[in-house]
Formats: sequence, C-alpha cells, structure tokens
Amino acid sequence: MQNKKLIRFVESLVLLPFATMSVPLGGLTQAGYQVVSDSQIVLSQKFNIGANDLSVTNDAVDQKLKDQVAKAKAIDAYFEARDMPLEGTGMKMVLEAEKNDLDWRLLPAIAVRESTGGKFDCKRVTNNPFGWGSCKIGFKSNDLAIETVARNLGGNNPKTAHHYDDKTTIQILHAYNPPSIIPRYAQQVMSIMKVIGEADTNVNKIIGVAVNS
Repeated sequence: MQNKKLIRFVESLVLLPFATMSVPLGGLTQAGYQVVSDSQIVLSQKFNIGANDLSVTNDAVDQKLKDQVAKAKAIDAYFEARDMPLEGTGMKMVLEAEKNDLDWRLLPAIAVRESTGGKFDCKRVTNNPFGWGSCKIGFKSNDLAIETVARNLGGNNPKTAHHYDDKTTIQILHAYNPPSIIPRYAQQVMSIMKVIGEADTNVNKIIGVAVNS
C-alpha cells in the first residue's frame, strides 16, 4: 500500500507542473529536474525512504519526464513540419493520453485525420479538431477538447464507456468511426500514428519496478 501511495505521489510531481505552468518545450526538462530535486526531502520524510531507494525512484521519475518530453516534441514536430495549428499541444496530448491509458500518438493522429491538425476545424462549432460528436460539440479551448476526447476514448466517461472501455487502439478507432461508415478509417489513423513516432514505452512499469526493487 505504501508503494502504491509513493507511485501516485511521484507521478503527481511530474504531471502537475506541465498541467499548471506554461513553459517552452525546450525548458521543460530543466523545470522537471528541479521538481524532482526539490521533492527529495519531501519524499524521504513522507514515506521514510532510504537514500538508495530514493535515488532509484528519482531515476525512474527522471526517465518518465524525458519520455514525456520526447513524445511531446515528436507530436509538435509533426504539426510544425506541416504548418498545423495544433503545434504546441503535444505535451497536453501526452499527459491526457497517460491519464486515460491511451497510446500517446492516438489523439494527434485523430486530429490530423479529422481536421488536418486543426486547419479545418468543425465549421459550426469552435475548437473541435477531432470531429467529436459529429462536429456538433464545441469547446472553449483546444485543451478542453483534448481532455474531453481523451477521457471518452479511455473509457472514463460513464455515458460512453460501453463504446471505449477496455478496448485496443484499433477497437477504439472502430468505435469512433465504424468501418461501415468509413471503411479504412482505423488504418488511416494508425498509419499517421506510425509517422508521428514509435509505439509507447511503458514508463509506468519503470516506476513500479524501481520502487519495488
């Protein structure tokens, strides 16, 4: 139980700065390192962790941070190279994908397939680069759109969970746009995902192994 609490606490130290601060991507790694460094005393006091265990845990957090930054840069680089308006949302997409247990490339790939990365948003509503709700639902910001779509695709909205909960990526895409409506939709999105980057690495397992070893 103590290890589980530790994992959740460590993860919060990494996620919170990105969710609440506006920092240029190039500076994220340095900011994250400072959070890890400043948290050492808090971690040791809160959970009575020995110096060796704390070092291993910090290494795991450091690796997760590097992984998040690399993924965000890959997404933003894809958007930037194609002059897509969603450039700069990479980290938000990565964090929401992690929160909802989704492949980190899924949200940007859907946005590319649906609106060319925000170039051709739904016309009747605002900030909906995902075509969510058949383009009948608008959002106050792209961040809110990302949060909403990620929560639903992750099966974390009770109203839509029966469509998306406990599904593989291709099953999620088949539910999002069934083959009977767009025959090759899932294949098209997954093809974009491959261009964005390699498949997800399970950084959560890294933290779990580090804490329990």
